[in-house]
Amino acid sequence: QVQLVASGGGLVQAGGSLRLSCVVSDSMFTINVANWYRQTPGKQREWVATITSDDSTRYADSVKGRFTISRDNAENTVYLQMNNLEPEDTAVYHCNAAIYRSGRFYDTYWGQGIQVTVSS
Repeated sequence: QVQLVASGGGLVQAGGSLRLSCVVSDSMFTINVANWYRQTPGKQREWVATITSDDSTRYADSVKGRFTISRDNAENTVYLQMNNLEPEDTAVYHCNAAIYRSGRFYDTYWGQGIQVTVSS
C-alpha cells in the first residue's frame, strides 16, 4: 500500500534550521501537487506551503521568506527547508500530496505528523 513517509523534525533553537522530507513509499507512484500543513494543540491546522507539478510555489505569510518548499522528482520526495525558525513555528507538521500513477490521479495522501519544536 502506498504511503507518504515524512521525516526530519526535531528540536532546534530559535534562529536555527530544519529540513522536513516527505517521500512516496512506492516508486510506481509520483507526487503531483504537495502541501505542508502544521498544527498546534487547540488550534486549527494551518496551511504552510504548496508546490505544484510545474514547481510553482506558494507560502503562508507567516513563513514567507523563511521556508522553502521544493521537490526531487527522481527521488519522489518533497522537502520543506525551514530557516530562521521561531518558537511560533513549533507544531506538528504534515505533508499532503496528490499522488499519480502512470500519469493519472490516484489518490490524496497524508504523511504522518512530524514534531518540530523551536526553543527560545
